[in-house]
Amino acid sequence: MDTHIGRTRARFVAIALTVCTLLASVLAATAHAEPSATERSSGPQPKVAPALPFPVPPAIPEFDRGFYLPKAAKYQDLKPGELISARRVNLATYSLLPLNVDAWELSYRSTNTRGEAIPAVTTVVKPRGAKPSKRVLSYQIAEDGTALYCSPSYQLQMGSIPSTISGNADASAEGLLINSALASGWTLVIPDHQGPDSAYAAGPLAGRITLDGIRAAENFRPLKVASDAKITMTGYSGGAIATGWAAELHKSYAPELNVVGAAMGGVPADITKLLDTANNNITSGLIMGGMIGVAREYPELEKFMNKKLNPLGKALVAAKNPLCLTYQSVIAPFVNIKGLFNTPGDPMQHPTARKVLDKLRMGRTTPDFPILITQAVMDEIVPVGQVDTLVRQYCARPGAQVEYVRDHFSEHITLAALSFPSSMVWLNDRFNGKPAKKGCSTFNAGTVALNEKAWPAFANLVGDNLAAIVGMQIGRPGRR
Repeated sequence: MDTHIGRTRARFVAIALTVCTLLASVLAATAHAEPSATERSSGPQPKVAPALPFPVPPAIPEFDRGFYLPKAAKYQDLKPGELISARRVNLATYSLLPLNVDAWELSYRSTNTRGEAIPAVTTVVKPRGAKPSKRVLSYQIAEDGTALYCSPSYQLQMGSIPSTISGNADASAEGLLINSALASGWTLVIPDHQGPDSAYAAGPLAGRITLDGIRAAENFRPLKVASDAKITMTGYSGGAIATGWAAELHKSYAPELNVVGAAMGGVPADITKLLDTANNNITSGLIMGGMIGVAREYPELEKFMNKKLNPLGKALVAAKNPLCLTYQSVIAPFVNIKGLFNTPGDPMQHPTARKVLDKLRMGRTTPDFPILITQAVMDEIVPVGQVDTLVRQYCARPGAQVEYVRDHFSEHITLAALSFPSSMVWLNDRFNGKPAKKGCSTFNAGTVALNEKAWPAFANLVGDNLAAIVGMQIGRPGRR
């Protein structure tokens, strides 16, 4: 019996060593020297720190303050998008399965809603190889959390706390979509668009951080973004907040960026409408998390909440402050959010709250490039009516190019996956120079899954992730 146990242990150790060796070999492939390139860059070029050696896990951002929260002296005098620091990173599917690509994290200077300089972080990824990239996609993940460890830059890394524990389910799930985009040959920019204070749902801030993340990617020499690169953007739900605001702010904040199109879905265009829908509903916990996040960017709302919340409200805010999406959703469903305030009438109509919420309403300007919006009519989180209103506002102005698809079969979560292939096909057309439809159009679909043009992309989504999971190099050459 002892001999049998010894042999079993020996086999187990041998298997474990083999797995570790395979993982180490994949990660070692990511540690090659930085390619020299001068295709696009401006401002300071920081020394690129090497990736962590296997099996050292990345520090969670709250304990990695030198990178995520550097001292103001390091960025105060920089221009938006100029680099503070950079480092190589190892990415993985679901925190465990190494992704065979080139990846870095960039710390850069951005701007908050008060015009103050702030640090921000983005993850930049490309298929392996030194050829300058002309295809850039800024992919805004739905962070939907109130802690820095909810950030995509942490969650996408090899050895990060798995989403089943951290509660950051969306980042891991959208990682599968990111794998497919990389396999198509895109260079990706994935910003932590909630900023250093995890200001969940603060749209104008997210838009600036997103645009500055693209600037940072263009400034970073090893990424090798070509001077004539075309930029596209996409995001769903919380990612659509950042994408939509970046689209609206592009002309005034970063007009030099060559953005040729943006696709977004499940668009939270009017936070007031989301609060009204969530009150006493199953989504109240998630939307209350957004209220907490917004208060971090708007001190007047934070002061109002501190003064007017009742004891239960204050307890829930304290409990939800350091949590990611899953836990935000499961803590306090069906709660009467408005009943947590000691104010007569609707607290969201108090002058302070109304003023802040009005600042978060999209539709103030019409993007100056083509837009694709996909929305579920039966969306249980983001009511379709406020998206209808957004489209009408965009299209009431000259020069609007908006394609609006209303899906009558899906709801919020299923549409996130079903709309991705159609969005990527649409964005690929913009990159290839195919003209978008002129003016505005609305298409009422039974389901976007019946879009035949997207069927190959559905199939590729499965194949791309199978290739990524077994460590194959993806995206070189990429599909067109």
